[in-house]
Amino acid sequence: MKFTQSSIKKYVAECIGTMVLVVFGCGTAMLLGPGTSAAAYFATAVAFGLAIVAMAYSVGNISGCHVNPAVSLAVYLNGGLSLSDFIGYLISQFAGALVGSGVLALIFGLGGVADRTGTYEVFNGFEEFSLNGFGANTMAGVNDNHLAGFIVEIVLTFVFVLAILGVTSKKAKHGSFGGVVIGLSLTLVHLLGIGLTGTSVNPARSFGPAFCAMFGGNFTPMVCLWAFILGPAIGAALAAFVYKYLEGGQSDEAHAAPQSAPRTAPRTAPRTAPRTAPRTAPRTAPRTAPPSEETESE
Repeated sequence: MKFTQSSIKKYVAECIGTMVLVVFGCGTAMLLGPGTSAAAYFATAVAFGLAIVAMAYSVGNISGCHVNPAVSLAVYLNGGLSLSDFIGYLISQFAGALVGSGVLALIFGLGGVADRTGTYEVFNGFEEFSLNGFGANTMAGVNDNHLAGFIVEIVLTFVFVLAILGVTSKKAKHGSFGGVVIGLSLTLVHLLGIGLTGTSVNPARSFGPAFCAMFGGNFTPMVCLWAFILGPAIGAALAAFVYKYLEGGQSDEAHAAPQSAPRTAPRTAPRTAPRTAPRTAPRTAPRTAPPSEETESE
């Protein structure tokens, strides 16, 4: 695995991007508690989406703004990443998620701010949060059924990654709106997934908070972490294969029509006009004049 200045910049960009996603996405969830109200639920979904939009037009210029091992896996499977860059992206993303979770632990710890994604007990009618969750994913929304949560993550990641592959395709040429579409797609899957698994679709985003929660004595997120790593990986791989198949079939048809039009017009017009006019006019006049002169002299 060779490190160049260009590759190191990409890895740093991925680390920063993933950190920002965790800080603003998970931080909003910690502060508001998505389960407390519809407004908090919606705000959390939007926070994750806007974090992606912000990073897409900043670090995206350097690394492509994957900030998600599942996205990097799909890009790698479709030939957009080398193996060495794929490994470098994974390490950077997991490191960024850990840093982001550490920043949240520092802010909420020093500020004495209640983590509304953690566990709590009620004393004298008041909620007292005992263990921090750091916005980690759990199976609470599916009644701790790990298989159900696993399927949810496959489906959500499949839709999210499929949208990314489509909007970033060089053949489609969607222009500069890719970051907005990706951010809205992430918001979309969060609107459904928050109430079920908290919405991961990103193994690094799940790992960082779960790791910090474990150090605080909350082992629940770590117990089900496997589903938030394997589920997104399978969903991303399926999206990569499906999109490659779909785009491969469309590309041949798309390139067939433009090639026939330019060949028709240039061949007919230029060849007809030059050959007709020069051959008739010059040959008729010289042959008629000389015989008339001889007749007059006689």
